[in-house]
Amino acid sequence: MLISLIAGFLLANQSPVNADLSRLVRSPLTAGTISFIVGTLYLAILALSTSGRLFPSFVFIQSQPLWIWLGGLLGAIYLTSNILLFSKIGAIQTTILPIVGQIVMGSVIDLFGWFGAEEVAMTSLRFTGIIILVIGVTVAVVLPSLRNRDVRQFDSAVAKQNHPAVVIGWQVWGIIVGVLAAMQQAINGHLGTRLHSTTQAAFISFFIGTILIAIVAGLVDKRIPTANELKATKPWNWLGGLLGGTFLLVTVIAVPRIGTGLTIMMGLIGQIIGSILIQQFGWWRSPKQQMVPAQALGMVLMIVGVGLIKIA
Repeated sequence: MLISLIAGFLLANQSPVNADLSRLVRSPLTAGTISFIVGTLYLAILALSTSGRLFPSFVFIQSQPLWIWLGGLLGAIYLTSNILLFSKIGAIQTTILPIVGQIVMGSVIDLFGWFGAEEVAMTSLRFTGIIILVIGVTVAVVLPSLRNRDVRQFDSAVAKQNHPAVVIGWQVWGIIVGVLAAMQQAINGHLGTRLHSTTQAAFISFFIGTILIAIVAGLVDKRIPTANELKATKPWNWLGGLLGGTFLLVTVIAVPRIGTGLTIMMGLIGQIIGSILIQQFGWWRSPKQQMVPAQALGMVLMIVGVGLIKIA
């Protein structure tokens, strides 16, 4: 639980790092591709140093179900969709809807033991904890955003640009994106168990995701970063892949041990705490924004919710 929390904190730092990189290379998809490439190289080094190999044998590949290789695909869909959702439904819903999807799907995966997970009964105490956790996330994320005039104006402008039916479709997709993210963590965790190598499983997922996001970036941007754009970057602009790769590796380690749901929930708490601290201190060239009482209350509720889930 602790390393999942820390991994979520690290992942929160990836967003502003990649945001600054996307400003320099003039494309969030190109920045995402660079981040994936760096993360893949990082995980390749870890996999070679710990297991001595990168890819499994052909016999192993043939013996496994097709869904066990979907982690990288789901990760690429998640990244691409978040970029698209921002301009379709606004900042607040882009943040909260995938989170709801992740929490719900993580709980369902544990309940029915999907993707090789151990079944976890849905007791009344566990259900209460999940509800309190969702309320805490909403209080910590939504209420401060509603008080931010710039965010409200941006979201209002986005809503006016699209037909209500189109907005509803993107809102549903926002929840589905969260569902896919939960599936990715469960699948990668099971792949690590089957391979007997968490680093190899993390590398394979990141490698597949890198290929897919590079294809998407090539089709959409139709350009590669120039030498001058890359020279303008700072060393920390390249940290996104290391942070994302570490988060993925930790989820592969944690899912078989504490379950998909708890891994997701601890990671989300870490992300929210990290985001609040980033705004508080203006890390990674982020605009400063003081923590408000709603964020502190939300964090307390999230901790209470996870505590109930843990003792259920």
